[in-house]
Amino acid sequence: MMKKLFLFGLALALASCTLKEQENKNTKAYFDLEGYLKKEALRLQKAKPLINKTVVVGGKSETHKVKIADWKKELDLFIQSDINKAAWRGSFSSSLANGMSTYTSQNAKVPVKKLEVSFKGNKVSAIRIFVSNTNDLYKSNDSLSYYPDSLYQIKKVQQIRLRAEKKYEITGKFN
Repeated sequence: MMKKLFLFGLALALASCTLKEQENKNTKAYFDLEGYLKKEALRLQKAKPLINKTVVVGGKSETHKVKIADWKKELDLFIQSDINKAAWRGSFSSSLANGMSTYTSQNAKVPVKKLEVSFKGNKVSAIRIFVSNTNDLYKSNDSLSYYPDSLYQIKKVQQIRLRAEKKYEITGKFN
């Protein structure tokens, strides 16, 4: 009887440790950008809003009214900028002021330099992300903005060594 009680207690202790480990893995250190945007993609996929999409490359602009077929793909650059990656844990300082959470990193190995999330009440009203990638051959700076049911925008400036700077901008305005 004592042996069975001991084994039961041991099994319970191991299960408890495994649950704690799983809880720690699921806890986000910062704003859950990936989770939020995946929910937005699902919501927009169902709503099927009409978008005025403008693409500007090399100073030339084109605008079309479109229905986005795959919102997860459309928002993928935003989703990839999630700052809760395990390797980046502890790389960001955070502050909260005037309804805006700001996360900044000075770590050269982390391309996301700043994430700003604005709230009106408990709802996200704006997300702005600033990404910088630099190496010996390449430098790029991205500015990503998302305003729920209003607008999303991607601005990119790219400099490849020994080549002219390239700029492009994509803006989607909700109708």
